[in-house]
Amino acid sequence: MSQTLDSGKNVKKKFTLANFVNDSRSVGILLLICTAASIIITNIPVIGIGYENFWGINIPFLDSINLPHSPLHIINDLLMVLFFFSVGMEIKREVVAGELSSPSRMTLPLVAALFGVAIPAIIFIVINKGTPYTNGWAIPAATDIAFSLGVLSLLGKAVPHSMKIFLTALAIIDDLCAILIIAFFYGSAPQFKWLLGVLIVIAVILLSIKYLPKSVSKIVFGLGGIIMWYFMFRSGIHATFAGVILAILMPTNKIAKYEHKLHIPISFFIIPLFALANTSIFINASAISNLMTELSLGIIFGLFLGKPLGIALSVFLMIKARIIKLHNRPSWNIFIGVGILAGIGFTMSIFVSMLAFDDKALQDTAKLAVLIASTLSMVVGYLWLKAATKGLNK
Repeated sequence: MSQTLDSGKNVKKKFTLANFVNDSRSVGILLLICTAASIIITNIPVIGIGYENFWGINIPFLDSINLPHSPLHIINDLLMVLFFFSVGMEIKREVVAGELSSPSRMTLPLVAALFGVAIPAIIFIVINKGTPYTNGWAIPAATDIAFSLGVLSLLGKAVPHSMKIFLTALAIIDDLCAILIIAFFYGSAPQFKWLLGVLIVIAVILLSIKYLPKSVSKIVFGLGGIIMWYFMFRSGIHATFAGVILAILMPTNKIAKYEHKLHIPISFFIIPLFALANTSIFINASAISNLMTELSLGIIFGLFLGKPLGIALSVFLMIKARIIKLHNRPSWNIFIGVGILAGIGFTMSIFVSMLAFDDKALQDTAKLAVLIASTLSMVVGYLWLKAATKGLNK
């Protein structure tokens, strides 16, 4: 996940590896490449089935000791903990000293994010009422930070800086909502003895930070994080939530250091690997026909229409009710464009698709719908904002 916003200066830079790594668009570009590669390989005769089966290979030893026991499970239940750890640090940083650090700063993106989560979920539920697909209600609720901010950065200074801050804060809160939904709605029945273990580990980490030398508390923090992940994995609540808890426990003055250290492995290894493993989708006549099912329509309409509708509606109601007062008169076209970009679901939406359904065919249908909705949001959002900001800041 990229933490960097482009300055918007229209300066052509020589391509270097360092520039690519630090460019906010790089993660999105790499995700697109990995997704396209995964789909193409999956649909090549002969090798496609082997590629798809590879991610589900059972590793008996890991299975025997109750650990994630296939490449797919290792990525989704173990490696993605670092992704959620990074998201959790970003949330904590913004709450402590950033764009969410005061009620006045938090109100607009908080309410907009809640509407942006609720309206897509409602649209999905209405379309899928009475079908076997209702467990996928949270699939269209998430916004992908890397993609949405990456597309916004392509417009440079034409988009007001306040809108970039708004989308950043909104996407962070949106991620927090998705994390909580995953933790409490897509796990199995909670096993309280393991949750008790999680609480004990949290207490030990807090005490070590307060009373032990930094060198010792650092070791306790690392070992405690591993133990907490295992307890969370066994508890029935999704294991990735351990990453968020660990981020909350992280001393604030250490966040920047760990964000910097984890940026490259998460953005250029874990997330691309996640895309390769989770977008192995067979495109055939059946998959295409499934795009007209309630499941696909609920996801596409939820992300592409529900996100901008929820966000724009929340801003409109708050201004009319005088709950908030914006210093500059908002351009509704820009608000709507930012709302459309928030419909880029990708990482979180695909992750929820894997959790919502056990049936591989349903997972593929959901993931294909997510990709279509995210692509629509990406293209339309960019074109909308380009038209809405034409002539600004010249």
